This record gives sequence, structure tokens and C-alpha cells, in this order.
Amino acid sequence: MQSSLSLVSSPTSSSATISRSQHSSYCFPISTGRPLNLRFCGLRREAFDFSSLKHCYTNQRVQFSSRRISKKVSAVSDNGSPPKSFDYDLLIIGAGVGGHGAALHAVEKGLKTAIVEGDVVGGTCVNRGCVPSKALLAVSGRMRELQNDHHLKSLGLQVAAAGYDRQGVADHANNLATKIRSNLTNSLKALGVDILTGFGTILGPQKVKVGSSNKIVTAKDIIVATGSVPFVPKGIEVDGKTVITSDHALKLEFVPDWIAIVGSGYIGLEFSDVYTALGSEVTFVEALDQLMPGFDPEISKLAQRVLINPRNIDHHTGVFASKITPARDGKPVIIELIEAKTKEPKDTLEVDAALIATGRAPFTQGLGLENIDVETQRGFIPVDERMRVIDKKGNLVPNLYCIGDANGKMMLAHAASAQGISVVEQVTGRDHVLNHLSIPAACFTHPEISMVGLTEPQAREKGDKEGFEVLVAKTSFKANTKALAENEGEGLAKLIYRPDNGEILGVHIFGLHAADLIHEASNAIALGTRIQDIKFAVHAHPTLSEVLDELFKSAKVKAQSSIPVSEPVAV
Repeated sequence: MQSSLSLVSSPTSSSATISRSQHSSYCFPISTGRPLNLRFCGLRREAFDFSSLKHCYTNQRVQFSSRRISKKVSAVSDNGSPPKSFDYDLLIIGAGVGGHGAALHAVEKGLKTAIVEGDVVGGTCVNRGCVPSKALLAVSGRMRELQNDHHLKSLGLQVAAAGYDRQGVADHANNLATKIRSNLTNSLKALGVDILTGFGTILGPQKVKVGSSNKIVTAKDIIVATGSVPFVPKGIEVDGKTVITSDHALKLEFVPDWIAIVGSGYIGLEFSDVYTALGSEVTFVEALDQLMPGFDPEISKLAQRVLINPRNIDHHTGVFASKITPARDGKPVIIELIEAKTKEPKDTLEVDAALIATGRAPFTQGLGLENIDVETQRGFIPVDERMRVIDKKGNLVPNLYCIGDANGKMMLAHAASAQGISVVEQVTGRDHVLNHLSIPAACFTHPEISMVGLTEPQAREKGDKEGFEVLVAKTSFKANTKALAENEGEGLAKLIYRPDNGEILGVHIFGLHAADLIHEASNAIALGTRIQDIKFAVHAHPTLSEVLDELFKSAKVKAQSSIPVSEPVAV
């Protein structure tokens, strides 16, 4: 949820730093103070075909990793020695998307697996995040289409005045979450994964207590996947009715005439899309000097022109909401603003409701981390590049891993799942390092925003430090036939790359179905594909995918393609 990505960060315990780093929602990874290992690209190394050398190199790597573990594993005190036999091969604490993905992969690998869940299967994403929010955004998208008379007339359509049933919209979001949660639960049970109900507490190496019944479960390897909760800065009183977090907002219990949204990152932007489509007036309160601080600056500028300026939205930037008081006794919600830099009083807002969208905080309290000599950093569990937990002395805790929001590397549901799969690969004997720069992110506004890799400022900073040139290529949706057929030509795709070797450093898209288009770029980064090779890929015409086709073809790369020229095949 960072406003910027850094390969190395300095941990701090100040609450002000947490507020700032959380402010831009699900954007980029937090480093644990160690450089990200970028040598391996992609989720699966079998994507590379190095023939016999591949197996030789992988085996050597596993042996090297094992030697390093044996030197660094700490002697952790607990209430007894690690068991000689185990109830499970793998025990996962947390049944969110990350835990679910790890469990499915573990079963595929033949591991006897169990998940400990103290709440409900699906975690934040399914029950209070990605899934219900997309249901609301689907409604806001339809409303925008029906309300846009100019757009409809340009297509030759005439539609009567659009309206909505608030409870029906809320039911749509709730029913979708229930359906997905049921699907996840059934898939786990069908594969033989045991679901243990209760809060998991680590007692020591390979030992976990489940719930309050003193039931102790043992496992050869343990994954912590406890996720996160909404982050609420000090001075803000949440009553769940007029001052709410995203958890409450997704229930859509009422649509306020005027709502202040504190934070203009992913969460804030998506809810501004929903509320304005349903008729609310929105005021953004942003601590940084510009809106959308976690996005590439050029994309942010265009997105503001389309998503914010023409809509019923105003904003205050460079200010903190130092105190928010819920509506009571006939009085409105009162928001006291102070200057972010000077902390001097700035203004007071009186609104019908306030949504706190300042990001999320790791849910790591009560896990028993003190029993394994682990201290959190700003609430996050420290891990290395293989998601292995690190104790306060800098040693690896044996057989213990942490994935997803709880480790803070990249607070995205699909990143948690990818990390879980990576861990399972490791515990089943195949060394694996996940390249977080290949993991895409998306904001499901109308139009959508998506990105993978570095922003232009980050790429140029990296180029200056490492001594390589950075170039940028751009293509517009206005030149795409499919976008024009939809009368949705507003949009931009941006490629940031190295002209000397064709490496893709970052891709950012704003436009129709941007969240779907980004994966061609993310997979290219994951597989180490260079621009001079991917430019030969063939895209169906007319499709939106041709936006990326033109983008890669417009890049000026000095290196030659490595694709061999083959003889033509008669059809």
C-alpha cells in the first residue's frame, strides 16, 4: 500500500510513517530492509528451457540454499522440542486468498494440509475487499453508462432515466461474497484439506494451538497468512454508521448526499467511483501534496482529468484529518484538518459521512510470535526473499513462513497467493524466488487503471544509480479500433524500458479494460521476455490488446531479437 516502491526501506515504528505509507492503498511492495532478489523472474522456473543445464543449476541452488539455512536457523526456545512426527505436512494459519492458494498447491504436491481460520474462509478479499467491491463497481459502471446521454446518443441509443435500489445493490455485493466463499470452502473440502476453526497461536517450532480449547496441532512446515485490517489513524472515531472503513462501506447501508473520503489511493478512488455514480458528492482528504500519489505521475494526471475533475468531487491535499467525530444529536460528521507539514489548523468540514481509506494494517497480534523470538516491524512479520520468517536476531526461524499482507512485501490478494505457491515449491524441494516486480496491480474505476513494475520516476532513479538509459513509449486508445467502436477512446498505455537490452521496467495503462490488458506485460516481465522478442507476438484484430501490440512495436531497442527465423509452413 505504498505511495512509492523501494527496493530497500528503513523500518520505523512511528505511527506517522504508517499513516503515510498506508495512504495509497494496495499499490506497491514494502521491503523488509533487504534488497529484493531479482535474479529469478516469474512464478515457475520451468518456463525457462535450459535443457540439462536447468536441472543441474536448480539442484545446485537447492543445495546451496539448504547449507545457508543450516547455518542461519536459530535455536528457538519453546515449551518442548519439535515433534518427531506430525499431524500435517503443512499447516496454514489464515484461509484468505493467500492461504487458499497455498493449500491448493500443497495438495497438488501431495502434502497433507490443514488451514486454521478464526473468522470465515476467503479472508478480507472475498468477504470485505476485492470481491464485494467489484460487485459495487459493476453497478457503478452500469449506472455511468445509463446516465451518459451523450455517449448513448453517439451509439444511436435512447434510454429512460436510470435509477437503482440501494438494498438490491447491497444484496448483489453480499450474495457474490457468499457465493465465492462457499466455492472456496467446497474446493478445500473436496481436495481433503482440513479446516480447523479457531484462532491459531504459535507455541513453538512446528506447534500451533487452535482456538481456546488448548488443542495443539503439529506440522512439518507452517505458513502464516493472517492478512490485514483497515488502518485507522489516531484521532478518528469510527462508529460504523457515519464514520466508516471499507468493511462498513461494502455493506452499502446508506448512500450519503455528501461523503468525505480520507485517502485517494486505490480504495478511495474505487469508492469515489461508486458513490458519485449513485449520486453522492465526494470530498477527498489527501495527506500528500497530490491526489493518487502511488500511481505513475503521467497516468495520475490523465486519470484525474477523467475520473475526478468532471465528477462531483472536490479535494484537499497536503492535509491530515487530525480528528473526525461521527454524526450525533442532529449534528453532521465533523472533520478537523491540519497542514501535513506544519501541523497547523487548516479547515473544518461538516459532511454526512466519512470513509477512512488510509490503507490497511497487518493482522499479526496474538499469533504467539514471542514464543519463537520474532518481533514485528511496524506490525509486519519480517521475512527474507523466500518468505522465511526472520527472528529479532536476524536468524531464520525453522519451518516457518509468512505470506501476504502480514509480511507487507506487496499487499495484494494475488501476490499473497503467488507467495504461498512459492513457499510450497520450496518445502517440496524446489528452490523458488518470486519476482515481485512482475506482479500487476489494478484499480477498477471507470475507466480502469493498471500497472506492473516501476513508475517512470522510479525507473529513472534506478537508471541513474546503475548507469543505464531509460526510455518511454506511449500509445493512445484513440488509435485503437475496438476502443473507438465502443466509443471509449479515452486512455493511454505507457512503456518504460531499457533501449540497450530491451528490458521492460514498467507498464502503466489507463483505459477500457486496463486491468485485463496488463497481464501481457506482467507475464513478459515474469518470463524475462525482452521487447525485441514480444514485438513479434500476434494480436487478434480488432481487439484492445492491440494497444499493447502498438506499444511494444513503438519502442526503440538497440538489441536484436533472439527469436529464430523459421521456414514458412504451408497451410
